[in-house]
Amino acid sequence: MKIQGVIFDLDGTLLDTLEDIADSANAALAERGHPPHPVSAYRYFVGDGAPTLIHRILPEKARSAAEEAAVLARYKEVYAVRWNIKTAPYAGIEAMLAAMTSRGLRLGVLSNKPHDATEECVAGFLHGTRFDIVQGQTTAFPRKPDPAGACAIAHRFGIPPAECLYVGDTATDMQTAVRAGMIPVGALWGFRTADELTAHGARRLVGHPSELIPLLDDRTLYP
Repeated sequence: MKIQGVIFDLDGTLLDTLEDIADSANAALAERGHPPHPVSAYRYFVGDGAPTLIHRILPEKARSAAEEAAVLARYKEVYAVRWNIKTAPYAGIEAMLAAMTSRGLRLGVLSNKPHDATEECVAGFLHGTRFDIVQGQTTAFPRKPDPAGACAIAHRFGIPPAECLYVGDTATDMQTAVRAGMIPVGALWGFRTADELTAHGARRLVGHPSELIPLLDDRTLYP
């Protein structure tokens, strides 16, 4: 066995999107008369899709279906305009992706961000890398941590899930990897903590994107 493919989460793993998400969400909240949150709080609001984000940021007494739908719609409108103002790849991401490409690995992105926004972010900030598959949230698959999307990517790669690294920065990502039978790797530069990643199945933790390259030859990762 050897690593033949790598699937990446997007927000908090490849791209630092937190400020643009927070600014867009806070703008939507303010327009509906709700209080904003500090940017740092969004580290724990994001990761499970836009509807869950909106549910989490709304005051508990305001969480009606109608209000959540209204804030969600406005958030999507604002984010569509300001998605690229402060967002950028994390330091070392582009060099790491180039190294993986040079080794002939199959590369994919799996995000709970809506599919169109996922494709836009990848094209806008990671256009130097040819990803084999970029998959955001659609009606075709349930949101992570359901493993269906990850398993479908491995199938399209034509490789066993056990020969894929899954790299992410949240419990949701680690749970996805475990359930898909992939090797979960926690990115410590992202939105969550080492304790969270380890508690939810991370086999390795990496503090910089360059640390992913040696894992490709780490035989101790295999059962």
